[in-house]
Amino acid sequence: MTRRPGGGAKPHTKRARTPELFFNRELSWLAFNERVLDEAADKAAAPLERIKFAAITASNLDEFVMVRVARLRNAVREHDTEPDAAGLTPAQQLALVADRVHQLVTRLYAVVNGDLLPSLATRGIRIVGVHELDTVQREAVDAYFRDEVLPALTPLAIDVSRPFPLLSSLSLNLAVRLSPGESDDEPRFAVVQVPSRLPRLVKVAGGDGVTFVPLEDIIREGFKALFPGQAVLESAAFRLTRDAELELDDEGGQSYVEALEEELRRRRKGEVVRLEIEDGASEALVALLVDRADLDGHELYRVPGLLDLRALWTVADVSGFDELHEPGLKPVPALGDSELAHLFDVLDQRDLMLHHPYDGFEPVVELVEQAADDPDVLAIKQTLYRPGTDSPIIAALIRAADQGKQVTVVVELMARFDEERNIRWARALEEAGAHVIYGIRGLKVHAKCCLVVRRTMQGIRRYVHIGTGNYNHRTARLYTDVGMMTSSPDFGVDASAFFNALTGFSDPPRMRKLVMSPAQLRDRVVKLIDRETRRAQDGQPGLIRAKMNALVDERVIDALYRASKAGVRVRLNVRGICVLRPGVKGLSEHIDVVSIVGRFLEHARVFHFHNGGEDEVYISSADWMPRNLDRRIELMAPVEATESRRRLLDAMDVWFRDNTKARRLAADGTWKIPARPASEPPVVAQLVLHEQTRRAWEKREAAAPESFEPLTAKTPTRRVEGAS
Repeated sequence: MTRRPGGGAKPHTKRARTPELFFNRELSWLAFNERVLDEAADKAAAPLERIKFAAITASNLDEFVMVRVARLRNAVREHDTEPDAAGLTPAQQLALVADRVHQLVTRLYAVVNGDLLPSLATRGIRIVGVHELDTVQREAVDAYFRDEVLPALTPLAIDVSRPFPLLSSLSLNLAVRLSPGESDDEPRFAVVQVPSRLPRLVKVAGGDGVTFVPLEDIIREGFKALFPGQAVLESAAFRLTRDAELELDDEGGQSYVEALEEELRRRRKGEVVRLEIEDGASEALVALLVDRADLDGHELYRVPGLLDLRALWTVADVSGFDELHEPGLKPVPALGDSELAHLFDVLDQRDLMLHHPYDGFEPVVELVEQAADDPDVLAIKQTLYRPGTDSPIIAALIRAADQGKQVTVVVELMARFDEERNIRWARALEEAGAHVIYGIRGLKVHAKCCLVVRRTMQGIRRYVHIGTGNYNHRTARLYTDVGMMTSSPDFGVDASAFFNALTGFSDPPRMRKLVMSPAQLRDRVVKLIDRETRRAQDGQPGLIRAKMNALVDERVIDALYRASKAGVRVRLNVRGICVLRPGVKGLSEHIDVVSIVGRFLEHARVFHFHNGGEDEVYISSADWMPRNLDRRIELMAPVEATESRRRLLDAMDVWFRDNTKARRLAADGTWKIPARPASEPPVVAQLVLHEQTRRAWEKREAAAPESFEPLTAKTPTRRVEGAS
């Protein structure tokens, strides 16, 4: 697939700046992370679920600083003064972002230290220092340090002849000030890296409940063994965050994979963009670290408690405290055992709509596994973005290639922070004989598509899965996504054209059903919005409902503003960034924006256009953002099967009925949960959708079979309730 120089789709005419119409992207993302923190602060929620949200908040902030803050910092250093859609220059954005992040960190630690950890301690889960252990526990910790920790430690002295070490981004370290030596006038300085391969929170046996001790505290208690004969004046845990952006050089004769591997190594040496240090550190120690890291004052974070709160995942996963978790919501089978075992037969008869994690992910895995083992399957083609660590789908693709099937896999190596894992998978697939495409030059392949080509009694048939989420069986239990499986000839032809465009040299194909970016998707979305606008101008009721992760694209937002001014009701469910300003009289008074943050990560992209009563529904891998519409290969697919379309419309109704987890965006940029009348029962969309899925499954199971099923030697057995 070729690409225009400079990237993406055809360049658009630069629009006049109208900052009063837009929020700043970076501040909008921080507002999203504040909504995540709201879940950690919700005292009505289960304590261990709240701990998860605290850890997620911290992890989200790490990525934001590594990517977005680093990008702004680089723009300022390059003297870039171009304002964003909200009229803010990079320097103005950086100042506002720094202030907001500091506020967010302060609130995060207030929630964790002032509420969450004390609440868990009363329930038998404690994080304590070594000095708080009893004698037996202390002896156990001392033995652990001597046998497991001390051999892994390497103190690094810092002086004129030994420069400051190159510390990995986000690694935990101890800065140590030692008393001056005989020939020294000033205290000496050393760094001790906390081993990342050892548990950060060490579980200590004994006592009531569960006790954890931070690894850095154990190391501090062992300084006498690490610095024998030396007097330790002070120590403080600290962490550096580095710029994580990758910049591949297309020249130099390297392969794409080699260039990416080299850039990943360079990432570990990126410029420092943040220093976090324990709040009790002396000014002298802080000044030394700030100087060595070449940082400004706003890039320093004094942390009042446990550094790197991602460690709280260990607490969230502790066993034996079921009452401190929310009740489990297990995925519901989407198909019966017999249907699942004969998946191609099912798809020959009807489309299948899957809504994860309410529906199980098994049909998606089975599609690839059955294709790998079916002698009638000729080819499998698939995109992979973040397949995970122990992917059954990749195992099936490798098995299919081993059996001589034509297997083509487009592995997007540039999936941020999954690059190294994706390189390993790509090489394993190549070694098995699969044809691997390492993405497309200048474009990130983000589309989610699988195509199976199979010989049948009626001739060659193509089976297609198109989804909004990654082919990852683990995150499918945590993210809400939708996927469609079909044997529709039109979808099959389009999927073949899509993969041919990725693997060969061709312009973006003309498609019957699917819509592809960067060439077509934005224009199609704008046309669909404008069609609704024209209907409203003609006096017909207009309605647009859309669910996505982020709304940033200015052309799409302009079209939504036009629709609102024409009287179209626009209801947007945007999980994260939204730069559209709703509720402005004469501009967006007919636009409502809500965001749901719940126990599952809302990840589906679903779009509904009323179309005069002939409802059109689409699913897509793309958010309405310039990066998705200009710099990524994405797919949008119409949902045409009546049952599938009805299910997504019903889900839309539920998403917009949520009055418990849904926040509403005001014209001033604030997000609030609207007050619920006492007479109105609480609605939590994720719980409602899971319950609806469970009831539908029970209804199908209770119904008599619609057709006779002949038994063969390969027919799987099914357990009959009450049989002995």
